[in-house]
Amino acid sequence: MIRRAAENEPLDEEKMAAGLKAGTLVVLGNTRRSGVVRPTAVGAGTRTKVNANFGTSRDASCLEEEREKLKVAVEVGADAVMDLSTGEDIDRMLKMVLEESPVPVGTVPIYELAAGAVSRGCSFDGIGEEEFIEVVKRHCELGVDFITVHCGLTLEGLRHVEQEGRVTGIVSRGGSFLQRWMRTNRRENPLYTYYDEILKIAGKFNVTLSLGDGLRPGATADATDRGQTSELLVLGELVDRARRAGVQAMVEGPGHVPINQIELNVRLQKELCKGAPFYVLGPLVTDVAPGYDHITAAIGGALAGAYGADFLCYVTPAEHLRLPSLEDVRTGVITVRIAAHAADIAKGLPGAAQWDLEMSRARKKLDWERMYELAIDPALARKVRGSSQPKDAKLCTMCAELCALKD
Repeated sequence: MIRRAAENEPLDEEKMAAGLKAGTLVVLGNTRRSGVVRPTAVGAGTRTKVNANFGTSRDASCLEEEREKLKVAVEVGADAVMDLSTGEDIDRMLKMVLEESPVPVGTVPIYELAAGAVSRGCSFDGIGEEEFIEVVKRHCELGVDFITVHCGLTLEGLRHVEQEGRVTGIVSRGGSFLQRWMRTNRRENPLYTYYDEILKIAGKFNVTLSLGDGLRPGATADATDRGQTSELLVLGELVDRARRAGVQAMVEGPGHVPINQIELNVRLQKELCKGAPFYVLGPLVTDVAPGYDHITAAIGGALAGAYGADFLCYVTPAEHLRLPSLEDVRTGVITVRIAAHAADIAKGLPGAAQWDLEMSRARKKLDWERMYELAIDPALARKVRGSSQPKDAKLCTMCAELCALKD
């Protein structure tokens, strides 16, 4: 698995094995999908990775459409995908994704619990503690490569959020489910209480734990508050426990964060979690751009990656508005790939700047075919240039005969 994961990385197998042992990188790949999934390294010294989310909802549930989204996400370069389905046929959807995805697949097991409770006309608050562990076990047995488990959300963390008076409260779907369960039952988070059991299950199948940020900020005004930072302290402890148990773990991060707080957030995570891989949603650097949140997230993602984040979850133009379309998925993946590549250049990752150098050389030569070949989205580059034909085929209609690069 290490050998295959190292094939497209600037790290050799020896350095990758050392990072894996230290816990500063993880290799996504469930043993149940050995030979099917492409093992993917996330963490120190590796390329900044990109994840794409998709899945059904209660109001939009079409398995065939989600299958197409999976195909498109992989085609345009997603390193991993997450099935976040909460609609009908959750079981069928997950099995399809695991059968057809060549890249690692992640899930949030408690989404299945919540959707099941709604389907039965029950309350999530009535779910038994043992059911939380059973659904985790089931996803691992099916072959899921990494699972988001909000083990760091505790009653103490909820108290901080209530005292802060957040603008948007708890915006994590998993975090909100657990908040209601904990408040109604007046008990600690089962995912925290039975964390050792989760470690045993994950270790058996080489499933990476993606320690979820149930208290991530959903507004820039809520960023880096006590609730978020108190949960991060707990996640640091859980990373230590995972390492002692020989289980791979990465940590999820915010969220909505102003530009001037991104470096602080990354450095806090790396310090408190002792270099564990950091998996961030965005961060979105402003709250006022619905329809353009793939851009607000790319700005934050490029900065977070440059400061040390390892895994960027895409955000699509549909964020905050609706379930993403096929084109939203395509746009979201390519946009965050740009951010990830920009981060790799800033990190000085071997080979990252070379790609740009080759493009610059092609531009100097006005070698359009080579430029298309090197473009992160070749089809779009070719389409845009083709939509406005210059008189001189060597040039483009922006500068025409006044082109600074022509002989």
